Amino acid sequence: MTPKGEESCGPGRHSLDERITAALVGAAVGDALGGPVEGYSPDQITDRHGGRVHGVVGPWHGDAWRTARPLAPYHKGDGHVTDDTLMTHALIRVYDRVRDHLDAYAVADHLVPDLMGNPRWIPELEAETLPLHRLFLAEKWLVARLAYGHADPREAGVGNIVNCGAAMYMAPVGLVNAAHPAAAYAEALDVAGAHQSSYGREAAGVFAAAVAAATAPGATPDSVVATALALAKDGTRTAIEKVCDVARGYSDFESALRPLRAAVAPYDTVGPDYRAPSLGARRPSRLHSIEELPVALGMLVVSDGDYRHAVLGSVNYGRDCDSIATMAGALAGALGSPVPEDWAKTVAEASRLDLWEPARTLAAVTREIFSRDVDRRRAHEEAFAALGGTACSD
Repeated sequence: MTPKGEESCGPGRHSLDERITAALVGAAVGDALGGPVEGYSPDQITDRHGGRVHGVVGPWHGDAWRTARPLAPYHKGDGHVTDDTLMTHALIRVYDRVRDHLDAYAVADHLVPDLMGNPRWIPELEAETLPLHRLFLAEKWLVARLAYGHADPREAGVGNIVNCGAAMYMAPVGLVNAAHPAAAYAEALDVAGAHQSSYGREAAGVFAAAVAAATAPGATPDSVVATALALAKDGTRTAIEKVCDVARGYSDFESALRPLRAAVAPYDTVGPDYRAPSLGARRPSRLHSIEELPVALGMLVVSDGDYRHAVLGSVNYGRDCDSIATMAGALAGALGSPVPEDWAKTVAEASRLDLWEPARTLAAVTREIFSRDVDRRRAHEEAFAALGGTACSD
């Protein structure tokens, strides 16, 4: 599947449509590149692949992917997207249905039924089945709490493990609120309340805000980080600040891999062995942060916003690198850095997904929502003026 030509106003790849497309396609490609090396260290990745990963690679265990632990039965590699992209596209379908801003109730009313009831092609399972069957336990929580537990959607995330599960698919919220980070932050916090709490929910809000900031005309990696720091709270803010301060001292990902890990380590609860988390892993805290978002922002700084560099740095970082590369890819794409066409084509064909259709859908919905926002704002201004709050104007 290849991108379809379409007319758009604006300055080429810096138009709204092109930013949305680059962010979403960029996120999916980053996800697919990171999937086969997820959970391993940079040294393990180098040993397995004879050097750094520079594009699409095969499964870690080769043809034994169906049975080899700990990844079985998922075919991670060969250009297959993972649950990060599946959830991102699912959220776009909710926007397509609601055609307005979302909240936690939209997750309960639309996202959960879609995950439970609509079979789709799942690349890692090489089968058409319910998306629910692919989701990690932290995402299955949505179904358990909302469909079966009948929890208040605004509080359903409380009790779930605190991880990047909500943040990883929040790029659409940032894009719907393009160039309005504060609005993206508030909307994502509401949406993510159905899924996460504590610093997992906070990361979802900050990531959405960072994507919104990246779409703004003239945005740079530094302006994106500044926006994230202006909105982030508690350990999330501190972790982003520390990691990005370190990142500014490097211009290539190879030399930055260990320094970025050292900078985020005091705030990451998982610990040094990603596959053997510490006793305090993924528990609520105001002092800690997920690892993925600060590192993704750090790679954006190291790469100076270049898509290929940011994503490859994220992939070779290891650990939860599919989610890190998803976030870095979305941010670099939203800044206007082009996604390599060969990577996008390979991932789309391998995953049997049209990576460009969700972007077209979201761009159309984003314009509708903006129009509604303008009407609502004008109605408020008129009401406020009628109250004597401001002088009426022609």
